[in-house]
Amino acid sequence: MRAIGCRFDRQGAPRRRAAPFRCRVVVMAKAPVAGAVKTRLARALGVANATRFARHATAALLQRLAADPRWQTILAVTPDVAMSRRCWPRGVIRVRQGNGGLGCRMQRIMNMLPPGPVAIIGTDVPSVMPAHIALAFRRLGHDQAVFGRALDGGYWLVAMRRRASGLKAFANVRWSSEHALADTLAQLRNVTVGFIATLSDVDEASAFYAAADQFGRRVPCRSSPATTAETENRLKLPPRVA
Repeated sequence: MRAIGCRFDRQGAPRRRAAPFRCRVVVMAKAPVAGAVKTRLARALGVANATRFARHATAALLQRLAADPRWQTILAVTPDVAMSRRCWPRGVIRVRQGNGGLGCRMQRIMNMLPPGPVAIIGTDVPSVMPAHIALAFRRLGHDQAVFGRALDGGYWLVAMRRRASGLKAFANVRWSSEHALADTLAQLRNVTVGFIATLSDVDEASAFYAAADQFGRRVPCRSSPATTAETENRLKLPPRVA
């Protein structure tokens, strides 16, 4: 994206360029209330462990993403009454998801933000890194929509350009099933679509243990410069903005 600059009109007076669209990452999160969050995981590991995972995974993800200057990070909270609870990390903009099913809430997010690229992700994929988000926004340079596939047939990320008119992609989707991605793509037949990394979400005990070193207090607040540079070089990402 181009930075703000100046042009000169025919009379020689400086004319400011239009401001670039700002990239935004929306993290959809459910309040970590025992018995109401990660219910599938709770059946395998117990309510306390599932609730702890939800709380720590959300905090760790926001620590990795919110400080990155390449985008604005927004936390979309459900239920709406949980907006003011102390469980959320400080310093991150919070908005309400609103009522309705998941597809309705995702479309509401896409519709309510100012024009510009938006990526929506959840909190139950501990391996999401800033490099993945940067790659998604880069792909939007030539695709109208970008997805990060999940191993279970769904997707952990959806990103859209959101320029002149927004895309409608989230109705009639069989969420929490192996059909979620296919159902969404079926509504984007005339749209150019790109894909980034396939990652695993944590809904089962096996995934929980496999990802144990990627969430909770063992996740550092910030990635080291060397680690970030190596990851982005491997994925062929654009240079990091200082």
